Amino acid sequence: MTDQLYRDPTAPVAERVRDLLGRMTLTEKVGQVNQRMYGWHAYERTDSGHRLTDAFRAEVAAYGGMGALYGLQRADAWSGVGFADGITAADGARVADAVQRHVVENTRLGIPVLLVEEVPHGHQALDGTVLPVNLAVGATWDPGLYEAAAAAVGAEMRARGGHVALVSALDLVRDPRWGRAEECFGEDPYLAARLTEALVRGMRTADVAVVLKHFAGQGATVGGRNSAATELGARELHEIHLAAARAGIRAGAAGVMAAYNEFDGLPCVASRPLLTELLRGWLELDGIVMADGGAIDRLVRLTGDPVAAGALALNAGCDLSLWDACFPRLAEAVARGLVAERTLDTAVARVLALKFRLGLFEQPYVPAVDRPSDPHELSERVARASITLLAHDGGVLPLAPSTRRIAVLGPNADSVAQQIGDYTAPQRPGSDHVTVLDGIRSAAPPDTEVTYAPGCELVGGDLSGVPEAVALAGSADIAVLVLGGSSARSGDTTFDTNGAAVVSSANPAGMTCGEGVDLAELSLPGGQVALLDAVAATGVPVVVVLVQGRPHALPDLSEKAAAVLSAWYPGPWGGRAVADVLFGAAGPEGRLPVSIPRSAAQLPVFYNAKDHRYRGYVDQPATARYAFGHGLSYTTVAYAPPRLSRARVTADDPTLSCRVTVRNTGERPVRETAQLYVRRLSGGSSWPRVRELRGFARLDLRPGEEAEAVFAIDADTLASVTRDLGLAVEPGELLLETGPSSGETQGARLVVEQSS
Repeated sequence: MTDQLYRDPTAPVAERVRDLLGRMTLTEKVGQVNQRMYGWHAYERTDSGHRLTDAFRAEVAAYGGMGALYGLQRADAWSGVGFADGITAADGARVADAVQRHVVENTRLGIPVLLVEEVPHGHQALDGTVLPVNLAVGATWDPGLYEAAAAAVGAEMRARGGHVALVSALDLVRDPRWGRAEECFGEDPYLAARLTEALVRGMRTADVAVVLKHFAGQGATVGGRNSAATELGARELHEIHLAAARAGIRAGAAGVMAAYNEFDGLPCVASRPLLTELLRGWLELDGIVMADGGAIDRLVRLTGDPVAAGALALNAGCDLSLWDACFPRLAEAVARGLVAERTLDTAVARVLALKFRLGLFEQPYVPAVDRPSDPHELSERVARASITLLAHDGGVLPLAPSTRRIAVLGPNADSVAQQIGDYTAPQRPGSDHVTVLDGIRSAAPPDTEVTYAPGCELVGGDLSGVPEAVALAGSADIAVLVLGGSSARSGDTTFDTNGAAVVSSANPAGMTCGEGVDLAELSLPGGQVALLDAVAATGVPVVVVLVQGRPHALPDLSEKAAAVLSAWYPGPWGGRAVADVLFGAAGPEGRLPVSIPRSAAQLPVFYNAKDHRYRGYVDQPATARYAFGHGLSYTTVAYAPPRLSRARVTADDPTLSCRVTVRNTGERPVRETAQLYVRRLSGGSSWPRVRELRGFARLDLRPGEEAEAVFAIDADTLASVTRDLGLAVEPGELLLETGPSSGETQGARLVVEQSS
């Protein structure tokens, strides 16, 4: 055994950490919790390749090392990095190794640096594969598919030298006015938990550590306002906002990111009850807590002093900073007695433990890994599985082979930028990306004429293009009207210090969604509504395709559109997926991961509200336009009532099975998503919710075929939050409901008796 125990790969991680920590100076310890530098400031592109900057070398020298380097390969409008000056896939491993070699060879202890990358829906780097946004992933209701996609993205990132993926997973769309709705898997904790654990499992197969964003309750801020306060109580936090974190931690997440929002009077990054007592105690996180970008600097408003702000976050349980100026001054905080050095040691130990677990001391440089041979294939599969048929008159779709003239209209019909969502790198010119227009042209029979006009702007009042669109629609057999929103950033976008877009009525920037783009009004922009009205007035059958990053409020479109599909932001190849569904090469499989409101005035409209038997507003219904879990197919499906193997169970032995027979009563095959909900009728520690998703199953049915969806019911299925905020099966009467959506269920009663 070497006298440097920390370099012995056979020694336990805890012993290696203890040995290394004992050799470190205070300055070196501060360096290990430092992630101040933007990665794109660490290199410059030259005629012969890339060189490390003096700023990077100075940062490493100042602290005798570096804990983590954020976004070495990030590229986007905010960073200003593009193909002219950035790091492509061909360069990634070489530049990452140059960074690592400098840190290892030019510091006293040679501690490798963590290379942290944004992976919101694919690696946010030049040539990185872009997946559909998380809201589209949620619409697939397919954790297995997402796990495969996450594994492919992880392998791609690892092949370029990245170690830690920052991935949004913990936020829920409780208010769709929030601009970051597209980063959420949906409004439901159970669905989000299943997809979060799939994400972590997939990434771990590629030896990528996952830091889950954002903890906690960021999707429940007041008014859907980004980074604002929440009005969550502890019970709501436990019942709704912790399930995904619990699932991700159990699956092996390396850490979580503390959110910007305030909870119970304190920003999350400053809350010891949240980060230490709850996260490390109740949720049993054995990993790192990272601050969101610049969040610690915001604490100066509380402390009046950047040194004290850093101490406040460290004492709360934050281990690793991000872009802030406060954590690098922690040595001053220790000297002033604002934080104990042993508290700093604890944070440093967690960072070092992650580096040991990733094997960076034995293999600091980029390993040879297999990259997916066709990385966009999984992205396209996710897109296809996410497309959700919201409404259909039964006759127009799939498009008949006899269709001879198709008018493709609308501002989202021919824009890759408006298909890919926020947090995406510039796309390589000449790539094989497919817009909806491209997809329809390729899928249409050879003798079918496909015409195109945008008709109107995405936002704004210029309707000069409407007459051309109306003329094309009037001479067509069918009009496909592609509407929705956009999170596309550009060089003209104004940014906040943390990269969020600064968008207002005075500076619209063409965006209707994304970080920093919150809406008060959820209706489609007026120009799009006018275009729809004008095209529908021609009498031609209209199919509306919504390419969007949030659930827009929808009026009753039954008199204007023969069919309505939601494609969310389906990614660079999403146009082919949309066309496959339109022409029937694939059936619509998606199910809503969110409730679609009728108007912003009725919010909140999530399906699992507290069941106070509210009758509704006087001027409009309180129910959603389309319920959570809703999604039609090209056939008809019938559900029998659920059957339970036991009608009575005890709280300490709640196992049983729930079966429901599902029959395809139509003429086309279908992939049906049978859903299981639990509804409490009596008993329990708190007022019950209307219903709560607790399971789902996919069934492939041929015409006329029937099959059983079988749900294994156990303590996890029936558990609820108790008075002391634990989880337990509580006595009472429940209704186990099954059906195709939260708005269409049948139930069977189950009595849970007190354990003897």
